[in-house]
Amino acid sequence: MTTAPLRICFLTYRGNPHCGGQGIYTRYLTKELAALGHTVDVWSGQPYPELHDSVDLEKIPSLDLWNDEAFFRVPSLRELSDSINRREWLRTVTGGFPEPLTFTQRVWRKYRQLAPQDRYDVVHDNQCLGDGLLSLQEVVPIVATVHHPITRDFKIALASTKSAWNRMGLRRWYTFIPMQIRVARQIEMLMTVSQKSARDIEEDFGLPQGRIRTIEIGVDMSLFKPMPEVQRRPDKLIATISANAPLKGLPFLLQAFADLRRQRPELSLTVIGRDGHAQTQRLMKKLDINGSVEFTGRIETEDMVRRYAGATVAVVPSLYEGFGLPAAEAMACQVPVVSTHAGALPEVVGEDGAAGVLVAPGSAESLAREIGALLDAPQKRLEMGVEGRRRVGNLFTWRRTAERTADLYREAIAARAVHGDLQARR
Repeated sequence: MTTAPLRICFLTYRGNPHCGGQGIYTRYLTKELAALGHTVDVWSGQPYPELHDSVDLEKIPSLDLWNDEAFFRVPSLRELSDSINRREWLRTVTGGFPEPLTFTQRVWRKYRQLAPQDRYDVVHDNQCLGDGLLSLQEVVPIVATVHHPITRDFKIALASTKSAWNRMGLRRWYTFIPMQIRVARQIEMLMTVSQKSARDIEEDFGLPQGRIRTIEIGVDMSLFKPMPEVQRRPDKLIATISANAPLKGLPFLLQAFADLRRQRPELSLTVIGRDGHAQTQRLMKKLDINGSVEFTGRIETEDMVRRYAGATVAVVPSLYEGFGLPAAEAMACQVPVVSTHAGALPEVVGEDGAAGVLVAPGSAESLAREIGALLDAPQKRLEMGVEGRRRVGNLFTWRRTAERTADLYREAIAARAVHGDLQARR
């Protein structure tokens, strides 16, 4: 198989790393692909990604109806003269989430206008899975990453609300799922980030076993590292929760923290992320922990690492994770982890008790018990931290992710060439 440099078009409908793991995946994978000698252009909607200087950005603007400056923006009549914009507006105001669809439609419209010499060897879709990809696939090989089955988010969100009105809203919001399943079944090359995700995607999307490849993601070990100059406190818990969604298990962490504080009044909790919902505020008030929990909001990576350096234990209370990047980042910073065994987290954390402790998801009691045990075991915490960094460095690096992804690109290109040759012979 040829190892010549490739021209890669990387698609992400929301590319900013503050939007969660998909934005981080975009930044680091494209950086490492460029470092391998490939030409990489990222096509993205708002909020736009923060890319390395070696990677170019092609902006594919959406209506950007939801952003930090305006809670909900009303487009102009001129904007609505565009048929894709109208579709995005109408589906949004009726409670849907059309961005994966409309982004890929805009991508297809732009791609087909490219001159032949400006087209790419391969297109990598970062879990858009919109209908526009099916047209695009007719002219260029596509590799698509499905980080985890969004069906799991939907099921957990439904189970977490008793309100009939909210359940109806959730059903409307997640109406993009059948499209993503339909498109995933037709994409020639699919990949995901963990063995657990692969099994769950195949099950939920109705794909045959072995249809989806697994390439684990990485951690930037040059950024996420111990900071000996920062004193590690004996009474500081930390958690990274990119989205205040039921999937992330925040209420169970808050309950566990409240239980621990009854015997450890000096204990504090830092949550890297935003508190988000009024429901969280009500729970914190009920548990009487408002003064001991800090939500950082959006912070720079260097600040995040400094906070990890001062933390005693990192907690990952998720009810499901396709990979579990917060666990890997904490481990790289040499922080012992207490994590649920939900989704792919055991693949990241490893053997129970080595780099981290694994507990049942949805159990505040189990979280409190294991966190408390680690708070009482400083030597064990030290040993777990060392093992965690060793494990991440051996298994989860972005260079390894990029090398294996580039191999998959070449496989997709070769398969398309064979398919095209067979078609020509018929």
